[in-house]
Amino acid sequence: MEKNRFELLKTSSKSKARLGKIYTGHGVITTPIFMPVGTQATVKGLTPRDLDEAKAEIILGNTYHLYLRPGTALIKDAGGLHKFMHWHGPMLTDSGGFQVWSLKDLRKIKKDGIEFRSNLDGSKHFFSPESVMKAQREIGADIIMALDECTPYPSTQQEALKSLNFTLDWTRRAKVWLEENAPLFGYDQSFFGIIQGGMHLDLRAKAIEEIKKVDPDGYALGGLSVGEPTELMYQIADYCTNYMPVEKPRYVMGVGTPWNLLELILRGVDMCDCVMPTRNARNGMLFTSEGVLHYKAGRYAKCLDKAPDPNCDCYTCRNFSRAYLRHLFHSGEILAMTLASIHNVHFYLKLMRDAKEHIANDTFEDWAHEQIIKLQRVCD
Repeated sequence: MEKNRFELLKTSSKSKARLGKIYTGHGVITTPIFMPVGTQATVKGLTPRDLDEAKAEIILGNTYHLYLRPGTALIKDAGGLHKFMHWHGPMLTDSGGFQVWSLKDLRKIKKDGIEFRSNLDGSKHFFSPESVMKAQREIGADIIMALDECTPYPSTQQEALKSLNFTLDWTRRAKVWLEENAPLFGYDQSFFGIIQGGMHLDLRAKAIEEIKKVDPDGYALGGLSVGEPTELMYQIADYCTNYMPVEKPRYVMGVGTPWNLLELILRGVDMCDCVMPTRNARNGMLFTSEGVLHYKAGRYAKCLDKAPDPNCDCYTCRNFSRAYLRHLFHSGEILAMTLASIHNVHFYLKLMRDAKEHIANDTFEDWAHEQIIKLQRVCD
């Protein structure tokens, strides 16, 4: 089968915003794109049918969580994660490195990999670059990620360099393992390397140059949105996209708000993911065309004549009022989380479709700057 590839269709003349396509065994992904996160083989609160109706082009799974439960051997026996969860579109899995790194009291980072204890039952495990590739072969995602160590913020130059060297070595070993072990389900898997280096520009440049030698199918920026100021995150992304190959997709991991996405697209980023749309939905927050809506607020108790977002055509906004959504939330009804998640995921994906249209029409920059201001307002 033809190797997955990226096609750059256009770069804006006024910014670094790009239009592109990623070809996979489960369909074509148009970029820029936001990827809903399905950590444990489900995007929380939503069915695959909900994702289809929201026009999701790709979703994520998480290797750490799937490795622990239900186990990648079971997923392999099911024919891969697509069949296990009944999702027919493209899928990306992260390596689990961030999740293991975040378990500070349960893991030990070594030269050969990461030793950790399960957050579920305390059992002892070890992630090596090779074992993580094997797990992602068994999961069967279309895009798979190298094991990395997420560099914390803040970190000294010495600390960030030590962390980066682990990531670079693990990326090289992962690529060797992949070349010696074919995919399991009859379609190709793209391999992305992860750029670390903390907030040190020289180390980010070093990471890109070294990972170029591995020649991955795409480049991901890790170690962002880990507590640094937002403007610093933008600065790092803007700097790194200047050095990344133009013919490969660029992915910023774990970011962020709708306005974060637009800022990153302006800086040449093609792909983003975040748990925020569904997590914030479950906690009473919607992102709307009028700004941020805290739908659990008391001022919406009798708001019967206004949809959560009057300019949205998702299932939730076509059928329900702000008063109803608030009622469900304060009644502890699961439906509140589902309806809110339907809207937020739909909103993110519609924003990406609008962004692509504006890039194609050479109107992206003015539109994006207007949206960035509008989206951060708090609804009345």
